[in-house]
Amino acid sequence: MTVNDLYSRQVATQGWRRLCGGNQQEEDGESCVQIAPLEGVEDAFALSDSKNPAAGTLRFTGAELRAAGIDTTI
Repeated sequence: MTVNDLYSRQVATQGWRRLCGGNQQEEDGESCVQIAPLEGVEDAFALSDSKNPAAGTLRFTGAELRAAGIDTTI
């Protein structure tokens, strides 16, 4: 599956989970993202900024996220 195919998929509406960590020197505390599975695709996810979800999403395969140290267990 190509990256463009991931952007054509819908985000699971009930699947958002918040992941936090790092940047603890910041005044606002931890940095967080939200992760949700993509519908109709096995092991693919959308990530969004938890403080600015209107900014849109980035799409990744599970392998890409795990390689970056992100837990894809939802």
